[in-house]
Amino acid sequence: MRWPSLLLVLSFGLFGLGSQAAATEVAGVNFADRITLGDSELMLNGAGMRNRLMFKVYAIGLYLPQKSDTVSSALASKGPRRIQIVTLREISGEQLADALIEFLHKNLSKDELRKLDTRIETLRSTMLKFSASPEKTRIQLDYLPDTGTRLIVNNSQHGKDIPGEDFFNALMRVWLGEHVAQESLREALLGRKD
Repeated sequence: MRWPSLLLVLSFGLFGLGSQAAATEVAGVNFADRITLGDSELMLNGAGMRNRLMFKVYAIGLYLPQKSDTVSSALASKGPRRIQIVTLREISGEQLADALIEFLHKNLSKDELRKLDTRIETLRSTMLKFSASPEKTRIQLDYLPDTGTRLIVNNSQHGKDIPGEDFFNALMRVWLGEHVAQESLREALLGRKD
C-alpha cells in the first residue's frame, strides 16, 4: 500500500471514530448525544443499563434541555424531555407497567398518587395492550409541554398524550427518585457514572 493510500484510509478511520463519538453506547445500544424533540434540541444527560439478578433488562437514556447532575435540577428542567428505553430481552407490557407502578408507589406520597391516579391508570392500560416487547424494542416516553407525555413504541404512538408536567416528573422519579431498583442506574442517568 502506498503512503497516500494509507493516509487516506487512516483519515477515514479517524473520521469514523469522530462520528461514533457523537453517541454513547450502553450494552450495544447507541444513544445519540443530541436529539430534536418538537422544536427543541435535547442533550443526553446520561445513559445506563437496568440489570435484574444476572440478566440485562434494558438500556435507558435520559434527554434534557440542559445537563443536570442532581435529581432536583433534572426534575426542574423545563421544556420537552425524553426517557428512551431499548429492551435487551423480551418484556411484556404487563411487566413494564407493573414495574412503573411499583416504583411510582415507592417514590410518591399518597396525595401525589391520588392526583395522578387516573393518568397512571391510562398509561398502564395503554401498556397492557402490547403483549410482548421483543429484544431491541424502542420505547420512548416523551414530554411535550403543550400536550403532555406521549408513549411511542418503535416509532408508533400508543394511546393519547397524558397531560401534566407533574405526571412526567413522577415517571422520572421511577429512575431518579429516592427508592429506585438500581442506584447505579440513577447515577448513570444523572451523568455521574465514571
